[in-house]
Amino acid sequence: MRRQLLPSIVSMLIFTVIFGLIFPLVVLGIGQLAFHDQANGSIIDRNGKAVGSELIGQAFTDKKGSPLRQYFQSRPSAAAGADGATIAGYDPTLSSASNLGPTNPAFLKTIDQRVKAYRKLNGLANDAEVPVDAVTASGSGLDPDISIANARLQAPRVADERGLPVAAVTRLVDDDTSGRALGILGEKTVNVLKLNLALDKLAKSNS
Repeated sequence: MRRQLLPSIVSMLIFTVIFGLIFPLVVLGIGQLAFHDQANGSIIDRNGKAVGSELIGQAFTDKKGSPLRQYFQSRPSAAAGADGATIAGYDPTLSSASNLGPTNPAFLKTIDQRVKAYRKLNGLANDAEVPVDAVTASGSGLDPDISIANARLQAPRVADERGLPVAAVTRLVDDDTSGRALGILGEKTVNVLKLNLALDKLAKSNS
C-alpha cells in the first residue's frame, strides 16, 4: 500500500504545481503581454479615469432612472432585477436573460411599455417602427452595442438636446459603427459608451 500511496501523493503535488500554479501564470503572462487591454476587461479611460468597459453596457440615466436625453440610450438590460423589466442595471454579477418567452403576458406587457417609452423619448409617431434591440434585452443582459437603426432614430433627439447639427451626430454614429464579426456574422452595431464619449468630445470642442 505504501508503494502505491507515495507515487500518488508525489504525482498529485507535481500536477497541482504544474496545472494549478505554473499553467495559470503562463496564461496570465501571455494575456498581459499579447492581449493586455482585452485581458484587463477592455476598460476605457478618459483623463486617467476608468469610465467603463467597451464589452459591458451601462445605463445613461439620472438618479431616478430616467433616460438622459443628451445621450444615446443603451439596449435594455435584463441584469437589473428579477422581473427583467428595468432598463437601468447592467450588473455583471446578475448577467442573464429574462427567461420570459415571446408569448408570455408579462413579457408582452414589458415590450409594449418599452415601445411607448421609446417613441415618446425620441419624438416618434405612435405607429413608428421601433428596432427590436431598443425594447428587448440580449441573452447576457449586458450588451454594450445597439443597432445602426436604433442609433439613427436617437440621433435627432440627442442633436436637438445638445444644440448640434443632426448630420454631425449621425456622422459620429457612422464613425463608431463596428463591422460584422469575421465579416459575415451578425449585424453592424454601434458601441454606446464609445459613441457617447465621442459625443461629449464633440460638444466640448464646439463650446
